[in-house]
Amino acid sequence: MSGEKLDQDEQMFIHLISSFSSTAWIGLGKIKNPVTDKIERDLQQASYAIDMLDMLSRRMGDNLSDAEKRFLNSAIGDLKINYVDEVKKSEEAKDKADAEKVDEKEKDSLETGAVSDLENDEESGEKKTDENTEDK
Repeated sequence: MSGEKLDQDEQMFIHLISSFSSTAWIGLGKIKNPVTDKIERDLQQASYAIDMLDMLSRRMGDNLSDAEKRFLNSAIGDLKINYVDEVKKSEEAKDKADAEKVDEKEKDSLETGAVSDLENDEESGEKKTDENTEDK
């Protein structure tokens, strides 16, 4: 009977790890959220799930079989690599959006400056014409 219990515990442990892993994959935007059937990215949620797996690994320590350790470490490793990749993508997208905002402001500034220059030229042209008329 104890052999059955161990098998059941091992299955439950693998299910627990798989559950946290799935939550992390959903948060990374790598798989669809089964509730909404959409890809949703939530890096905070992914980070929390990865941290939970890390905690389980530290706390379970020597109480895991070699197969369980390999399974858990593999899940954590894959998730961490993908998390770093997604954070990098997020930062690059933010930098690109910030650069586009700056470019748009510069474009607006240049256009505003060009309009001001035209207005100044028109005003100074009128004044010159008036001055020329007064001289005659």
